[in-house]
Amino acid sequence: MVLAPGGIDWRWVGLKALAHALALLPLAGLVRGVVEDSLGADPVAALTHATGEWALRLLLLGLALTPLRRFTGQAWPIRFRRLVGLYAFFYACLHLAVFLVLDLGGYWTQIFEDIVKRPYITVGFAAWLLLVPLALTSTRGWIKRLGRRWAQLHRAVYAVGVLAVLHFLWLVKSDLREPLVYAAILAVLLGLRLWWRLRRPGAQAPARGA
Repeated sequence: MVLAPGGIDWRWVGLKALAHALALLPLAGLVRGVVEDSLGADPVAALTHATGEWALRLLLLGLALTPLRRFTGQAWPIRFRRLVGLYAFFYACLHLAVFLVLDLGGYWTQIFEDIVKRPYITVGFAAWLLLVPLALTSTRGWIKRLGRRWAQLHRAVYAVGVLAVLHFLWLVKSDLREPLVYAAILAVLLGLRLWWRLRRPGAQAPARGA
């Protein structure tokens, strides 16, 4: 650990700055694509797909940090969890904004009809709604205020992951290989948590005859 006289860990500052830069790199690529008009024949669809996919990738990355900590025995992955989670929410908001502003063309009231009629929009919008309280309560102040309830609330991220993968699966009409890869990754990440929970010393064994 490299500490300045003021107690600043410059190595951590540098790693955090790098993480911010990497998280914003996809956005920079999309902005460049818009400016250069290189997003293909349907730029709105390209923007919608890219922002949604990066939201899902970052969500899965955030879920992967706890297993990474357990497998490596290092605590540093958890220090990036809030940053990664907030960027997942950021790209999810961009995904929704592109759909509302560019796809619907300002006819925002139509989204309520789509939520009812189109299952993939229903689950996608539900995933975004669940992310909102998680993002709002990600600060240290809220962690202290909520105490144990904070961890209970943030377990909703597992439901967000399931809904986001379902959103992608139902959205894709032909080639399911890509969403199935994300589904497999999510299944592994949630399966590991279930396995560790069942193996925890305090886990109760099922009663006989049950």
